[in-house]
Amino acid sequence: MIRAATCADAATIAAIWNGVIALPHITFTTDRKSPDEVAAMIDARDGAFWVAEVAGQVAGFATFGAFRSGPGYRHTAEHSVMLAPDARANGLGRALMAALEAEAKARDIHVLVAGISGGNPDAVAFHKRLGFAQSGSIPQAGYKFDRWYDLILMHKVLI
Repeated sequence: MIRAATCADAATIAAIWNGVIALPHITFTTDRKSPDEVAAMIDARDGAFWVAEVAGQVAGFATFGAFRSGPGYRHTAEHSVMLAPDARANGLGRALMAALEAEAKARDIHVLVAGISGGNPDAVAFHKRLGFAQSGSIPQAGYKFDRWYDLILMHKVLI
């Protein structure tokens, strides 16, 4: 089941996110997310935060927020989609992205942007399957656990 996230989901979302943060090749941040921080983000994004449930448990999430500041970017958003390790490769990511794209369109978002670690070719392939195109890359833009990673930028025009 795909549904809008609530603050009651914050601890589980933080656990999924922190599992991804612990990996060297998926996200460049090393700053763990607290349940309070995630709850504040869910409130601030007011419906632009979705979860996937399997057997009544949150197994993944997707969200979008501002791409850059300034009014010229108000129709562009950057998104994140993350799944628990045992929830991958079964269609949940695709279902989350479908809900996220519908919400983005309803909010007059014209373009969704993905910033993907060059160490995560599965995420690049996933986004390609969803119709995202590579916009460019920035060599060695991310540094984590004593290693440099390229940043791959992808986008999808929604409306």
